[in-house]
Amino acid sequence: MSNGLLLWADDEIELLKAHILFLEKKGYEVVTVTNGTDAIDQCRTQNFDLVLLDEMMPGLSGLETLQKIKEIMPAVPVVMVTKSEEENIMDQAIGSKIADYLIKPVNPNQILLTLKKNIHRKEIVAEVTQSGYQQDFSQISMQIGMCRSHTDWTELYKRLVRWELELSGTDSNMTEMLQMQKEEANNAFAKFIKGNYAGWIASLTPGATAEGRPTLSPEVFKRKVFPLLDKGEKVFMVVIDNFRYDQWRIIARELGDLFDIDEDLYFSILPTATQYARNAIFSGLMPNKIAKMFPELWVDEDEEEGKNLNEGPLIKTQLERYRRHDTFSYTKINDSAGAEKFMQKFNQLGHNALNVVVFNFIDMLSHARTESKMVRELASNESAYRSITLSWFRHSVISELFKQLAQTDCRVVVTTDHGSIRVSKPVKIVGDRNTNTNLRYKLGKNLGYSDKDLFTIKEPAKVQLPAPNLSTSYVFATGNSFFAYPNNYNYYVSYYKDTFQHGGIFDGRDDHTDITMTGKK
Repeated sequence: MSNGLLLWADDEIELLKAHILFLEKKGYEVVTVTNGTDAIDQCRTQNFDLVLLDEMMPGLSGLETLQKIKEIMPAVPVVMVTKSEEENIMDQAIGSKIADYLIKPVNPNQILLTLKKNIHRKEIVAEVTQSGYQQDFSQISMQIGMCRSHTDWTELYKRLVRWELELSGTDSNMTEMLQMQKEEANNAFAKFIKGNYAGWIASLTPGATAEGRPTLSPEVFKRKVFPLLDKGEKVFMVVIDNFRYDQWRIIARELGDLFDIDEDLYFSILPTATQYARNAIFSGLMPNKIAKMFPELWVDEDEEEGKNLNEGPLIKTQLERYRRHDTFSYTKINDSAGAEKFMQKFNQLGHNALNVVVFNFIDMLSHARTESKMVRELASNESAYRSITLSWFRHSVISELFKQLAQTDCRVVVTTDHGSIRVSKPVKIVGDRNTNTNLRYKLGKNLGYSDKDLFTIKEPAKVQLPAPNLSTSYVFATGNSFFAYPNNYNYYVSYYKDTFQHGGIFDGRDDHTDITMTGKK
């Protein structure tokens, strides 16, 4: 079986017979020509896997030949092989998108390495990645069973996300095995949260110790933003709604050339939903405290108006409560028109000590995927969901914003309020007509359910959640489960199964990244 069909164009091809024999022994078929014109003719008649092209040939030069070949076969990798080390020739070749640049005399192993990089890269990467995950599989399984602290869980999740991203870039059949491990981790993580969450929330009260627990939503400003402001630094805070750690990892690759990045993780409060988690971030308070101290800024579940219309005023209350006098701005961006308007005033924001901007795209994407068949097809799985996120980042105003921020002296803090998970397991629940509509958490009176894996909070005050009625309780879905009502159950399940939802408990998707970035000047 042939490893590939090669075209080698060189006016001294007779002197390269030893190299050609070497490649043929390695399983490659090699077609040889002595000039650019013949090389172009060959490209018109055959499909090559790679072209080796001498830069200095009689008639058409290597660079001229390269341009013609790219017109005929734009996707085929072309390797320039030349005696010349002139920088301008290298620049022209690289500008013409050559795959590699080899200086004569070349040895056969150099050529073989180039072939492996450009022809067999995917197969080699897939094989090595699959083998690496197979070797790591048992260690991850042991790690799941040994997680005892929040740091153990964050390290485990980072490990799972790393393999998820690496395997998704290959055609590996290991993705199903990884999915099973993620489900196992989610189930164990839910038990961890059930056993520790109430204690974490209790430690938020004044005078209580925070030792042994993660940073929580109300502490993001206190622990991540205020220390920077105290050093006299200007801070630009970017909050991306419903933004997951795996999505951050692919965007981080885009930002590596612009910023020095420092990464840390915090845990979202329950419910892992915008109304609760983001309001907690901006206010520095748990939801029941917001409702008691600033009733005009809190909107209950059963009220019609939007639940996140008071974020700017909540930031102000937090600054005032800590007796801070930092000047700040707040902007929420929901569409391209709002984004353009924001960028027009970007230069005017430099006088503020703190600027906060919220991007709602990812949240809108998850909702659109639920409601739109076309969007569901476009984001059919986790990998496609990440791909759309990356495309949005590259082509929206947020990319331009980061480019401009990289040129300033301010520190950039990037974070989110909560994540999401692809749900697949329906759980029956019964509630009265005032029960909220979220698929991952329910609050109300006399909630009926039988699933033992759910997390129930019968006394909301103990975890600092509002209770519209004395008998109000909260129920949270765990792992990849979602709530469905018995009435019209089959339709409900078929509509919401495999959608991305938030509000409940799930490992990592609610371990949120606080990223502090400094521009590379």
